Amino acid sequence: MEETDVVVIGAGQAGLSSAYFLRRLGLEPVVLDAADGPGGAWRHRSPTLTMDKLHGIFDLPGVRRDPEADGRRPAAEVVPASYAAYERRMGLGVLRPVTVSTVAPGPRDRLLVTAGPAGPHAGRVWAARAVVNATGTWTRPYWPYYPGARDFRGRQLHYAAYRGPEEFAGRRVVVVGGGHSAAHVLSELAGVAAATLWVTRRRPVIREDDFGEDARREAVARVEARVRAGLPPQSVVSVTGLGHTPVVLEARAKGALERLPMFARITPYGVAWADGHEEPADTIVWATGFRSALDHLAPLHLRRQGGGIAVDGTRVPAEPRVQLVGYGPSASTVGANRAGRTAARNVHRLLTGAAPDTPSGTLTAQVP
Repeated sequence: MEETDVVVIGAGQAGLSSAYFLRRLGLEPVVLDAADGPGGAWRHRSPTLTMDKLHGIFDLPGVRRDPEADGRRPAAEVVPASYAAYERRMGLGVLRPVTVSTVAPGPRDRLLVTAGPAGPHAGRVWAARAVVNATGTWTRPYWPYYPGARDFRGRQLHYAAYRGPEEFAGRRVVVVGGGHSAAHVLSELAGVAAATLWVTRRRPVIREDDFGEDARREAVARVEARVRAGLPPQSVVSVTGLGHTPVVLEARAKGALERLPMFARITPYGVAWADGHEEPADTIVWATGFRSALDHLAPLHLRRQGGGIAVDGTRVPAEPRVQLVGYGPSASTVGANRAGRTAARNVHRLLTGAAPDTPSGTLTAQVP
């Protein structure tokens, strides 16, 4: 058992941001990451998702980079390289690969963070006074169930496995989901696949405004109210709607955003609605989002009856030693830096009993 003040679980943007601000406040976190290398979920994105298609990626705290420099380069290359450079420059010393199996109550007001049975750090246990959880959602793709799914003769895949349009040439593809992931797939398959069909549970709202500061503040407030009540976070697009992002504009220009309501069942050779209408399909792409990867926190019994965890900012009132970043309103590149700062301040206050000076994040470095 290795004693430490604070463990950060996850080294995506929210985790790296938290580690940066903790160090600014004089704390030296142990940072654990399950992946083989830097980059968080970005390292697993489709090579066709290039930097100029992203609808919002914020710099890590304390650095700046030229958003125009990367152009058509895949985000799966650019962002991990940027994160790797950041870890080196900031001297964060991330331990990887470490898959945390459990976080459980320990002796002397410690939380025991235990690594799983595989990998170079298998079985290690850190006894921490505080834990910042930043495990994100990418490892928990959500697949909704519809009758007939097992009998479908074609291929089904989640957006997490999507790697570009070439393999769908000549196929009849149903894309399920109302978010930017679905728009990304539709923007690339139109003109390559034999046919595309877009289905969603709710009628999509494509914003015609610029989604200004007031609208963003309102959206964040709605998500915060939901997680504060202990309800599971909603998808981002259910709150914000689809903006005029590059993939949405491309899909619209190709005529791929003609939406149908959700089908009732899957047939062996397509999908069918309750009124008897059927459409043939060879492939179903489930762009249906992700769920928070929080199973390792189960020993702390944080979930409410509705399935969510009550969170005030980043602090879990039921267990103040735990901060959740990348959850609820901070589950975006826009909110991750702010959440990291808030979590660091909460941990500092917990461990020292004093309110810290606000870490300004004015230290800057060039990161490629």
